Amino acid sequence: MIQGTLYIVSAPSGAGKSSLLQALLKTALSQGGNDGGSVKASGLQLSISHTTRAKRPVEKDGKDYFFISEEEFCQMIDEGAFLEWANVFGHYYGTSRKAVEDKLSLGIDVFLDIDWQGGQNVRAEWAAARSIFILPPSKEALNCRLRSRAQDSEEVIAKRMAQAVTEMSHFAEYDYLIVNDQFEQALSDLKTIICAERLCLGRQKQRYDALIGKLLED
Repeated sequence: MIQGTLYIVSAPSGAGKSSLLQALLKTALSQGGNDGGSVKASGLQLSISHTTRAKRPVEKDGKDYFFISEEEFCQMIDEGAFLEWANVFGHYYGTSRKAVEDKLSLGIDVFLDIDWQGGQNVRAEWAAARSIFILPPSKEALNCRLRSRAQDSEEVIAKRMAQAVTEMSHFAEYDYLIVNDQFEQALSDLKTIICAERLCLGRQKQRYDALIGKLLED
């Protein structure tokens, strides 16, 4: 079976990466089956992170995050259970190594919704990972999106805006760049990246190995 692709998706808070990924998982990439660039959304999965932050009212444990205590998180760090982990705004976030490896081995493309620090850690361990950075169309739009959530205090919003410039300065470390100005266009760009990756020579050679062998017979 062809190994799935691990995708790193990063952006400053409020740029819309989570909304784009959720929309991607709800729609088929194109008409047709599971060969080549014709890929259904059933072949994609968003990795669910572990976190020590409090669960928001609209969130569900095991669906949005695995909500665990700081003690449990530290124990998982000691056991080497995380592919990457980081402390963001005073809370720990981490990606289960085994969960990712299991899905990739089944040919499923896995998406990591993580910050640039986590992205650096994953690329250091997983050279084959592909990475996508999402930018907002302006700082004003970013501020507006953060406020429209009505989830964070003024203090937290101010911290996120101050951190955004640092986060965005790391865009050049990524393979692909999307500006999320018009949502549908940004979603289309994301789908195009995935289709292109599925049509790359290495994966196509694996997929059509028998056909290529017959075509090249004397």
